[in-house]
Amino acid sequence: MTEFAPDPALRAKTRIQRENEEKILDAALEVFSAEGFRGSTIDRIAQEAGMSKPNLLYYFRSKEEIYRAVLDATLDGWLDPLRRMDPAGEPLEEIRAYLRRKLEMSRENPRASRLFANEVIRGAPLIVEELTGALKALVDEKAAVIEGWIAAGRLAPVDPRHLLFAIWATTQHYADFQVQVQAVLSADAGAAIDGAQGFLDTLFLRALAPG
Repeated sequence: MTEFAPDPALRAKTRIQRENEEKILDAALEVFSAEGFRGSTIDRIAQEAGMSKPNLLYYFRSKEEIYRAVLDATLDGWLDPLRRMDPAGEPLEEIRAYLRRKLEMSRENPRASRLFANEVIRGAPLIVEELTGALKALVDEKAAVIEGWIAAGRLAPVDPRHLLFAIWATTQHYADFQVQVQAVLSADAGAAIDGAQGFLDTLFLRALAPG
């Protein structure tokens, strides 16, 4: 089951209430990532969670409220690997570690990646403020770190933001296009990601090695 960070406002709730909310959010992630927002229903989420619709609506008042809660948790988890990039670390090792963390996210929680991708494809109506706020601020912060490494001669000169876009595109591909990857490689998702690790290390780290 996907772990969702508890909302501080919910700390006073009972253990059963917290467990039920987590169960609903995990079920919703399964349904939304497969069916999209428009194709999903409260009834389908309740069925996936193993509870009645009235019981589910005790915790969340609408499909929109559930969707927003899942998106918020997904975006927070999506940003965490980038937050962990250490300005004091060795640049190539920090890039390698970031690649590995992103690939592990595709391995461990492909549903969240697909949910996020689908939301962005439909124009990100519910998270546009987060994209232009928290996400942009974090990217700007880490781009400045990468620019500092480049200025110090510790990385080859590249555009930091396009580097991050390329890492996102290549690592999340294994989650967002999992069926295609498995069909082409005749391998399951785990084996595909195992194979991707060495290739992506070579692709990015050779290009980024200072001359």
